[in-house]
Amino acid sequence: MAERITAPMTLHPRAPAPVRPPQQPPPARPHVLLSAAVSLDGRLDGAGPQRLLLSGPEDLDRVDEVRAGADAILVGAGTLRRDNPRLLVRSAARRAARAARGLPPHPLRITVTATGDLDPSLRLWHEGGDRLVFTVDAVAGGLRRRLAGLAEVVGTGPSLDWDRVLDECGSRGVRRLMVEGGGSVHTQLMSRDLADELHLAVAPVLVGEAGAPAFLAPAPYPGAGRTSRMRLLGTARVGDVVLLRYAPKERT
Repeated sequence: MAERITAPMTLHPRAPAPVRPPQQPPPARPHVLLSAAVSLDGRLDGAGPQRLLLSGPEDLDRVDEVRAGADAILVGAGTLRRDNPRLLVRSAARRAARAARGLPPHPLRITVTATGDLDPSLRLWHEGGDRLVFTVDAVAGGLRRRLAGLAEVVGTGPSLDWDRVLDECGSRGVRRLMVEGGGSVHTQLMSRDLADELHLAVAPVLVGEAGAPAFLAPAPYPGAGRTSRMRLLGTARVGDVVLLRYAPKERT
C-alpha cells in the first residue's frame, strides 16, 4: 500500500484586533438640590399677579448663602416669566469669596422651556454672568436667534430630557446644581428620582387659594403610597420659618 503524503498545513497569522481607546466615563452629574419656600398649606405663591414673599430676611440670606455655594442655579421658564428673577448672589462678601476660589461672582444661570416662550427683555439675560437654556429641538433654532448674544441654547431632543440636562451640566463642570422652582420643575425632578437634596422652608402663612401654585403636583413619585420615608438631614429655625432638609433618594 502506497504511503499517502499529506501536504503541510499553511498557517496564516491572525490579524491583531484593533486597539480601541479606553472609553471615557460619562461626566459626573451634579448634586441636585431643590430649594423652595412654602406656606403651611403647601403653596409656593398666591393666585394673584402680585408675588407673595414667603421667606423673611433671615431666610433670604440663607438662600443667598446656598446660591453662593452652587455652580449653577436653575429655574423653569414659568418662574422666569412670572417672577422675572435675576438669580444673583446678593452678598458682596460671598461674591468676593467665590472670586478668591477662582469662581465667577455668580453661578451659571439655567432655565428650561418646552415652548421657547422667553422674552429677551427679562432681567436674567442682562445681569450677572453666563446663561444657559435647555429646550426641545423643534424650537431651539428660533430661540437661539431670539436670544443671540444673551444665552446659549441647547436642544435636548424631541422632548425636554432631564437626563440630557444633567449630563450636559456635568460636562460643563457643574458639580452642585441649585433648583429654585417652580412647582412643575420640582415635580418633574422628584418624580424621576433625580433630586439628591431638598431644602423646604415652611413659612407661618396660609394662602388658602385654590389656584395658587403648589410645591408639588400629583405624580408617580418613587415610594409614593407606601411606607417609604425620606431621610431627614436636619431642621433649623431661620427667623420665623422652619427649614427642613431631606435626602429624597435615601428612603427607608
